[in-house]
Amino acid sequence: MALPLSILDLATIGKGQTAAESFAGSVAMAQSAEKLGYRRVWYAEHHNMSSIASSATSVLIAHVAAHTESIRLGAGGVMLPNHSPLTIAEQFGTLETLHPGRIDLGLGRAPGSDQNTMRALRRDPMSADSFPQDVLELQGYLTGPTRIQGVEATPGKGTDVPLYILGSSLFGARLAAQLGLPYAFASHFAPNALQDAVALYRREFKPSAQLDAPHVIAGVNVIAADSASEAQAMLQETKRARVSLFFGGGREFTDDEADMILDSPQGQHVAQMMTYSAVGTPDVVMDYLESFGAHADADELIVAHQSTGTDSRLRSVELLAQAAGLARV
Repeated sequence: MALPLSILDLATIGKGQTAAESFAGSVAMAQSAEKLGYRRVWYAEHHNMSSIASSATSVLIAHVAAHTESIRLGAGGVMLPNHSPLTIAEQFGTLETLHPGRIDLGLGRAPGSDQNTMRALRRDPMSADSFPQDVLELQGYLTGPTRIQGVEATPGKGTDVPLYILGSSLFGARLAAQLGLPYAFASHFAPNALQDAVALYRREFKPSAQLDAPHVIAGVNVIAADSASEAQAMLQETKRARVSLFFGGGREFTDDEADMILDSPQGQHVAQMMTYSAVGTPDVVMDYLESFGAHADADELIVAHQSTGTDSRLRSVELLAQAAGLARV
């Protein structure tokens, strides 16, 4: 594989599974990724989603970091408008202090939740408007100088935790280019603006102290299995789980009910979200990722191993690493 491979761990809570079991799966995935040669593992902030356990993102990163030795870990990402920049600087400064040279901080401006959850988070609906200023304030706490006189992050100051801008639109691409930061596009669930956003980012990029040339990370779903039929079955299970997540309102659909919704016009949205998905045996997955990397004009791929079961996700992690020729530790 010409491009580095990283992992986006969605910390999935499968049917009949507990959050504690999900966390154990995240530790096992990071340990496997470290051994197999993946570059980094990221976790995303989501709230009020019964099938995603990564709501307290920095806490999960700390737990996984304590059970691994060398792989980079980070947020992919923290939804900055939900927090004060100082709080995030202190959290990730603490992580970097405890695990030097291993921590990334990806930043997004979406709520990571619905309207009611936004209110429960005490989030101002207008807070996303100050995202560019909040990124700069956060950067000041980590790299200096501080942008608020007399206020420093402890721990945090001087840790130089690398920042990444996450996005699925031209807004994030333009901001990342202006600030000279790496840009991660969420094409694993929001594929529409991928090529336009990457082209804009590369065209408008300005070198910075952190980065002297553009760096694009593109998200892509992966289901690698020992047989094509097994991979397709896992894909269908993943789509059914998304139907319950987006349309269930707290209830679980039967397989027949989920399949009916998937066949409906509203269900087509689930298929559209997974436009960029590599599904099949390892050779098929590798062929897809090679072409996707070129299509996305990416410098790195971050793969979301999609399956409702921990064992099958871990098998996908292993099969892809073998097919890509990643260097085992």
